[in-house]
Amino acid sequence: MKIYDITGDSYTREVENYSGTVLLDFFADWCTPCKALSSVISDVAESASSDVKICKVNVDSEKDLAEKFGIMSIPTLVVMKNGTVMNRSIGVTGKQAIMDMLE
Repeated sequence: MKIYDITGDSYTREVENYSGTVLLDFFADWCTPCKALSSVISDVAESASSDVKICKVNVDSEKDLAEKFGIMSIPTLVVMKNGTVMNRSIGVTGKQAIMDMLE
């Protein structure tokens, strides 16, 4: 499954207007825990149902999106359904916990 890189320009089209479930992974390239979570996110992308869209948001280059979601710590995962925030997780977490968040 594809993992989308989300920018301020693509956010509305790829996230807000998407009718399914979206997992937003807020990260930074310099963040060691983010790198650890990245492989877990790849596993989730392979296992998630086809209506789940996996997206990454770089907080350094997309400060406005990080601010919109009130991101204070990274990595932070945000689950949205039909444009509404349904769930949130801060820090490194396991694949099953993420899959549970997506349900």
